[in-house]
Amino acid sequence: MTRPSPLLDRPPARGRRPWPWLALVGGLLVVLGGYLSLRPMASLSLLLLAVALGLLVAAVAELVEGPGGGAPPSRWRFVRAAAYALGAVGVLAFTGLGVRAVIVVMGLSLVVTGVGDLAQARAAHGVERWNEVLGGVASVAFGLLALAWPDVSVIVIGVLVGVQLIVLGFRLLGTALRRARGTEDGPRQAGGWRRWGRLAGNALALVLALLLVLVSFTLRRGAPQPDAFYTPPASVPAQPGQLLRAEPYTREIPDGASAWRILYTTTREEGQPAVASALVVVPTAKARAGIPIIAWAHGTTGVVPGCAPSVIDPFESGAFFNLDQVLRNGWAFVGTDYVGLGTAGPHPYLIGEGEGRSVLDSVRAARQLGDVTLGDDTVVWGHSQGGHAALWTGILASSYSPDVKVEGVAALAPASDLPALIDNLGNVTGGELFASYVIDSYAKTYPDVTYREYVRPGAQPIVREMAARCLAEKSTLLSILTITSLDKTIWNGDPSRGTLAARLQENVPNGRITAPLLLGQGGADQLVVPSAQDAYVQARCAAGQQVDYRTYVGRDHVPLVEPDSPAVSDLVAWTKDRLAGRLPTSTCP
Repeated sequence: MTRPSPLLDRPPARGRRPWPWLALVGGLLVVLGGYLSLRPMASLSLLLLAVALGLLVAAVAELVEGPGGGAPPSRWRFVRAAAYALGAVGVLAFTGLGVRAVIVVMGLSLVVTGVGDLAQARAAHGVERWNEVLGGVASVAFGLLALAWPDVSVIVIGVLVGVQLIVLGFRLLGTALRRARGTEDGPRQAGGWRRWGRLAGNALALVLALLLVLVSFTLRRGAPQPDAFYTPPASVPAQPGQLLRAEPYTREIPDGASAWRILYTTTREEGQPAVASALVVVPTAKARAGIPIIAWAHGTTGVVPGCAPSVIDPFESGAFFNLDQVLRNGWAFVGTDYVGLGTAGPHPYLIGEGEGRSVLDSVRAARQLGDVTLGDDTVVWGHSQGGHAALWTGILASSYSPDVKVEGVAALAPASDLPALIDNLGNVTGGELFASYVIDSYAKTYPDVTYREYVRPGAQPIVREMAARCLAEKSTLLSILTITSLDKTIWNGDPSRGTLAARLQENVPNGRITAPLLLGQGGADQLVVPSAQDAYVQARCAAGQQVDYRTYVGRDHVPLVEPDSPAVSDLVAWTKDRLAGRLPTSTCP
């Protein structure tokens, strides 16, 4: 008769848990940790369930493992176990309150666990003391980072908890293996390499935490805060286009030019009064010559106060690289910031009437400057979002501001077909960033468009944080990295449905433009794709609109308006023709 193995024959020491239980719990932790680390955004419900289950198993593991040598768990292991358990309960209990509530619970759980480690370090000695200190500081740092970065926390919490579970799981498996072999006979024998291995792991975790803190201090900056200039006076006239305030502006202004930033009244969609800001730049020698105006509508810079070109970068932030061309030809530059980028929001991002009115009223207000005399002739230029704004400016000009003499409208790579643009954003690297600007602006402007209906619950903190960053800010890099880690779109279903689709469609610039119209498109544009622009132009031609449509082979979205682009020389020549009164041409059949 075969004698049973002495390892299986040996009864467990008092207080020591049987190794099969340790192996089972350790294996479960490794599996859960691997899932969380590799698939943090697969599904919010599965993520939260896995986090809660992992935390519960971790709580059990803190009690099951013990300190070795048959000793019962210390009181601080009970504290950590309680923190894990409360974290799990909090994740399940607060899920209905939204992802942000879960993030708060998880962040606090990590902080409490870290504090427990630091408290336990007071009673420990040697390597164990350093283990508790390094692990505690790392846990507190990770918890605070989770609370500080809500858009990244959805992913980071999954990965962080996953890695923690994997480490703890392998630690339990190692303990189980040693107990199964009968090689763990006392605390000294159980210590050794395991303590040093844990020390190395905690040191690595602390280095990672400190690195993330450094990145946080480097990148953690919201939109720049506009100064007091952008705060309107207590009494603001109801009439749009009224100059409220002006002061000289010198940043990035070339020699031989004079500039002012201005604050003026305008209106949002449906005639709601608002205040906007703008820049005015003129050749100093012709400041009193009644020169023509180039009304510039800038491209995407963000959707929150602080993202105005006059606040962050007056020209390049909105993709205007040709101020020298404007001044050399003896023209004045009037560049609106729109509503809500320097002044109080919301900003009408890709909302036509709000954009167009900001452009027209900036011209009206600029003409009221006491230090400059501007002429009547105005040509509107715009690119990307600004191209959309330029088209709407042309549509609104005759009815909204007949006193502004618009001689021509030039839209380069305009966001003309908004449903097609939204549909294509999923194919563009970082396209979800622009999608966040759209949904944030539309949700703030239209009561019938909501985050809840159109953005996945797990993506909502990410989208809100992305929308709060200006495109030129360093922290936007974090948005791009977060986007690339998503394995699903931010949308909750198809965005081309319901009220959002209807609102996008009503902001397509389909109205008639009486002024001559130039529309330029890059042949290699990946954001505003040529096929969508072709379809828009064909539809406008079919509706009787005269369009001079020009395409530029090999030019992507921003390179279309860079100084070496043939589109820029064409734009200047076309503008000269308009101001000279020459008849426009049309490419419509």
